[in-house]
Amino acid sequence: MADQANKFNFSLFRQVMRMVKPYQKVFWFTVALTIILSPLAVLRPKLIERMVDDHIVPGDVSGLTFMTCLILGVLLLEVILRYFFLYHADWLGQATIRDLRVKVFNHITSLNLKYFDRTPIGQSTTRTINDIEAINTIFSEGSVTILADLMTIFAVLIVMFTTSWKLTLVVLSVFPLLIWGSYQFKESVRKSFENVRNHIATMNAFLQERISGMRIVQIFNAEAREADKFKKINHDYTSANLKAIFAYAIFFPVVDIISALSLGLMVWYGARGVLSEEISIGILVAFPLYISMLYRPIRMLADKFNTLQMGLIAAERVFKLLENKETVQNTGQLAPKKLKGEVAFENVWFSYSDNLETDAQLRDVSFKINPGETLAIVGSTGSGKTTIISLLNRFYEIQKGNIRIDGHEVHDYDVFALRRHIAVVLQDVFLFSGSVLENITLRDPNITEEQVIEAAKMIGAHKFIKKLPGGYHYQVMERGATLSMGQRQLISFVRALVFNPEILILDEATSSIDPESESIIQHAIDKLIARRTSIIIAHRLSTIRKATNILVLDKGEVKEFGSHETLLGIENGKYRELYEKQFMTATAAA
Repeated sequence: MADQANKFNFSLFRQVMRMVKPYQKVFWFTVALTIILSPLAVLRPKLIERMVDDHIVPGDVSGLTFMTCLILGVLLLEVILRYFFLYHADWLGQATIRDLRVKVFNHITSLNLKYFDRTPIGQSTTRTINDIEAINTIFSEGSVTILADLMTIFAVLIVMFTTSWKLTLVVLSVFPLLIWGSYQFKESVRKSFENVRNHIATMNAFLQERISGMRIVQIFNAEAREADKFKKINHDYTSANLKAIFAYAIFFPVVDIISALSLGLMVWYGARGVLSEEISIGILVAFPLYISMLYRPIRMLADKFNTLQMGLIAAERVFKLLENKETVQNTGQLAPKKLKGEVAFENVWFSYSDNLETDAQLRDVSFKINPGETLAIVGSTGSGKTTIISLLNRFYEIQKGNIRIDGHEVHDYDVFALRRHIAVVLQDVFLFSGSVLENITLRDPNITEEQVIEAAKMIGAHKFIKKLPGGYHYQVMERGATLSMGQRQLISFVRALVFNPEILILDEATSSIDPESESIIQHAIDKLIARRTSIIIAHRLSTIRKATNILVLDKGEVKEFGSHETLLGIENGKYRELYEKQFMTATAAA
C-alpha cells in the first residue's frame, strides 16, 4: 500500500473519473469554468498595473474612474464564475458518490455469507461511508481544483515573465525552497493520512462489535478492560491526526516566510528598477498581487495532491470490494409462482474454507423430502444442521453434489424467486428499527395490514401486539431491544407466515420461547406443517415426534434417517442415544 501511495496511480484515477460519465455535461462545464477563471484572475493585477501607470501617475481622474469600474466588474464576474465553479465541482462529487454508495450497498447485499463470516461489520461500514466520502474529495478538492490551480500558476507565470522577466526571476529565486518544503510536507501528511484511515477502520470495527455485544460486556464486568482497549485505539488514532497537524503547523508558516522573502527580494530589486526607470511603478504595485496569486495555489497544491492521493487509496479499497466475486451467481431462469415443495440433497459436500477434504462441514449428505412432509434434523453442535438450511437458501455454494427443489437444481432458479418460496425462522431473531408492521412485511407493498393481522391471529401474536402502544405501528428499537425474547420470536413467526411460503424452515425457533408462548406457537406449527414442506432443527420432543422423518447428523455425515419410531428401534443408534440423553429428562420433568 505504501509503495502504491508514493506514486500516482493513473489507472486508478481514470477508473474514478469514469464514474462521472453520467454527468459529463457538468464535468465539462466545470472544466470550461477552470479555463475561463485562470486568465480572468490574472487580469485584475494587470488592470491595476495599467491604472497606476496610465492614469494615477499622469493624474487622469476620468480614466482612473473607468479603470476602477472595470476592475470591479472583472472582480464581480470572477466571483460569480467562481461560485458556479465551486458549486458544480462539489455537486459533481456528491452526485458521483451518491451513485457509488448505492452501487456498493447493492453489491454488499449480493455477497454470499462467506464474505460476512470473515469481514468485520465495521470494515464494511468504513468502506460504505468513510472511504466513499474520501472519494468525494477527489472531485471537490482534488482533480478539478488542482487543474484550476495549475492553470492559474501557469497564467500568472506567463504574465509575470512578459511583464518583467528579470523581476520574475528574482521572485522565483526562492522557489526551490518552496518545492522542497512542499514535497516534504506532502510525504509527511500522506503517511499520516494513510495511518488515520487505517485507524478509522479499526475504531469503527471495535465500536460496532462492542456496542452490539454490550450485554456480554456488562454481564462479565468487562467495561474497564474494553475501555482500556478503546483508549489504546483512540490514542493511536489521535497520534496519527496530530502528526498530520504537526506537518501543517510547520509547512504553512514556512510557506509564509518564503513568500515574504520573495516579496522582500521583489521590493528590493523592483525599487532599484523604478529608480533606474527599468521598471514602472505600476509593475511594482502589481507584482505583490502576482506573488500572492502564485504562492497561494502552490501552498495548497501539496495539500490537495495528498487529498487526491488519499481519495485514490480509498477508491482502491472500494473498488476492491466491488471486484469481490463472492456474490450469489444468479444465472437461473426459473421463477415459478408456486412450488410443490419437494427437496432433495444428492451427495452434497460443503466446506466454509477451500479445503474440502479436511474441513468439510457436510460430507456426502443425501436425503429427500416429499411435498408436505416434515423433516426434523438433529445432531450435536457443529454437526451441520444450520449449514443445510443455509445451502438450501443459497447463502453459500456447495462444492460437490446437487440440491434439487421440485426436480430442478437450485442453480436453475432465479435466486430471488427461490427465496420468496422459502421462509426461515431463526433462533436469534433480528428486528430492524421501525414499526412492528414494517418488521413483519419488510416494507413489501404487496402485503397488506389485514394479511398481517390475519397471520398474527393464526399464530396467536395478535393479542400481545394490540397491547403494545400503537399496536402494529409500535416503534421497535434496534434489534427489538424493548421486546422480550418470546415476543420477538412470535413477530418473526408472523413474518414467515405472512409471505405464505411453500417451504418452511424452523431453526431452533422455539428454543427461546417460554412454555406459555410455546403452546401458542406449537398450535400454529401443527397447522403450518400439515400443508407445507417443513424442515425443523429443534431439540423439543413435541416437535420432533410429529416429523415425518428425522435426519441424524454427526460431524457433517448422515448417520440415520427415518421416522421417530423407526430410529428409536435401532439398537445403539445415534438418535436413540440423543433421545435418551436429551429427551428423557424432559419427559420425566413433564
